[in-house]
Amino acid sequence: MSDIRDRGRATEKLADSADDLSESAGRHTESADRRTQLAADRTILAAERTYAAWVRTGLASLASGVGARSLLEGVVPAWLAVSTGSLLVLFAAFCFVCAVWREMRPGAPPPRSDTRRLPPLLLIGVNGILVLVTLAALLGILIVEPPE
Repeated sequence: MSDIRDRGRATEKLADSADDLSESAGRHTESADRRTQLAADRTILAAERTYAAWVRTGLASLASGVGARSLLEGVVPAWLAVSTGSLLVLFAAFCFVCAVWREMRPGAPPPRSDTRRLPPLLLIGVNGILVLVTLAALLGILIVEPPE
């Protein structure tokens, strides 16, 4: 009789253990799914930081190019001041184009995320305006004669 009770307790313990294992597996799956989703959110936010860095670098280069033309005039030959300013402004345009390109083509698609991506039309519109401003600055550097 004791043997039957021991087997009954062992069976109950085994069933409890199986239930615990099943619950643990469910929690582990939910946890892994949540970690994957959070990783996708971090990927999108990192891409936006990269976009912002490209735009920030382009704006700094644009300002440097316009300023270089003015500051270098009279210090170095005119052709050097114009070419330095022009190269910096062209680099700014390159940064604005790369910002959109990198944001639109991030590589392998991340898992589904809660975070929404920036709208592509907004990116193209804003950076298109920045490229137009850059081209206007380039024309100003190349065409406008410095005051004497």
